[in-house]
Amino acid sequence: MPAEAHPETSWRPRHSPWLVGLTVTLATFMEVLDTSIANVALPHIAGGLSASLDESTWVLTSYLVSNAVVLPISAWISSRVGRKRFYMSCVVLFTMSSFLCGFAPNLQSLIFFRVLQGIGGGGLAPSEQGILADTFEPQQRGMGFAMYGLAVVFAPAIGPTLGGFIVDHASWRWIFYINIPVGILSLILSSIMVEDPPWLEQERRESRGAQVDWLGLALVGAGFGCLQVALDKGQQEDWFSSPLIVVFTMATVICLVGAVIWEWVHPNPIVNVRLFKSRNFAISAGLMFTLGAVLYGSTVLIPQFVQTLLGYSAERAGMVLSPGGFTTMAMMPLVGFLVSRVPAKYLITAGFAGLSLALWHMTTINLGIDPHTATMYRVFQAASLAFLFVPINTVAYIGVPREQNNQVSGLMNLARNIGGSVGIAFFVTTLARRSQVYQGQLVDRLTTSNPLLQERLGFLQQLFSSAGPGDALRRAYATVYMTLQQQAAVLAYKRIIEDLAVITAILVPIILLFLRKNRPGGAPAGAH
Repeated sequence: MPAEAHPETSWRPRHSPWLVGLTVTLATFMEVLDTSIANVALPHIAGGLSASLDESTWVLTSYLVSNAVVLPISAWISSRVGRKRFYMSCVVLFTMSSFLCGFAPNLQSLIFFRVLQGIGGGGLAPSEQGILADTFEPQQRGMGFAMYGLAVVFAPAIGPTLGGFIVDHASWRWIFYINIPVGILSLILSSIMVEDPPWLEQERRESRGAQVDWLGLALVGAGFGCLQVALDKGQQEDWFSSPLIVVFTMATVICLVGAVIWEWVHPNPIVNVRLFKSRNFAISAGLMFTLGAVLYGSTVLIPQFVQTLLGYSAERAGMVLSPGGFTTMAMMPLVGFLVSRVPAKYLITAGFAGLSLALWHMTTINLGIDPHTATMYRVFQAASLAFLFVPINTVAYIGVPREQNNQVSGLMNLARNIGGSVGIAFFVTTLARRSQVYQGQLVDRLTTSNPLLQERLGFLQQLFSSAGPGDALRRAYATVYMTLQQQAAVLAYKRIIEDLAVITAILVPIILLFLRKNRPGGAPAGAH
């Protein structure tokens, strides 16, 4: 049949795909940067709004919960209202709520505005990836995702540095105000550059008369919202010893299991769980989950180590991560080029193998490392991460009908975000608990008859002799105990890094054995 009879097969955007890619990448950078930049500002926010540090953590949790609720249902909303309209609405909501966050007079209003900001941010990433998948030809799609990946990986790297600079030299409110000019520019460019392809317009028209899956919407939203609260507050509430965490965990299991069963049989599901019948998509989602866990977990791990154990400022700790972001930026174009020439499974294999080696190298971490060594730990990881984001996203769309591109992008972003939350929860919990275990083991070895302990105490007593015999001994014991706590923490960090290295190494044979090999630059994403 002639191409005219099927305009969707010959449709191309009116503007250059690269200009469209730059447009959506701008909003991506704004949203991902905001997710990481607020972390270092929490103490300043708590002080400025007369709240405790524990209370201020809801500034992060509220955003993550609303983000997690919107991500899986964003594809469904796009099909109902149109992707461009939904995307631009998210940009408007994110920008306006950023202004309101900066203007918030108290913690309660700030948390409410962060919920609105999370709703806007949650709809951005899936829409952007769907736009890229439809805008770029299959042979160029790798470069398109590479452009998008620059923002996703680079923004968390410079977020702590920029956040530290802002709170050190201006008010914490400016971490939200800086989104306003970016959001306005993104909105103007999106109105000009972005357009919906014919098949999405047809899908929107067909969905008008379809019955709304209210039960699926409620189950998916409640399930992922409860999951995010449980992950974020688990360690703080001592996990399952807390009735709060038990209730949220039970609600998560009931809602998500119910959602999968209901969405599987529903004729117009909110989330197309049948996509997981595709082996490539299911494996890609699992790999993206792992990537999110390692990416966000390690982004927290390195700055926390240098701040809590080496005494770095927030700004200086952020600078340790920044060169890794630049490394990823340098590698992304190369990876985008290779995706169109090398089967993605081999690039993903190389990425996880390199990441595992980089993490094993990081197990040499100790209290004597200099800033250059800490920076290089991140640089080695960043070089491997560049080989993961683009190929995994490229593989996920293979064999999926074009009209399901929005569903694919929503689920892949959800996998990355939930993986990040799991990775951070694993890191925080494991660090606290293993530090206690190693501290107990070290204490057992420090008996009063230990000659090394007596020698150290004698040296410290002489050092503090000006304080008098009694105070000198107390100070000596306090110094020894502080050193013991630091050494226990270092051992815990090493063990966490070893665990991450093993997990990423195990994935290598799984990828080689089970991920299907694609034909680079071949059929469109929707081809079968």
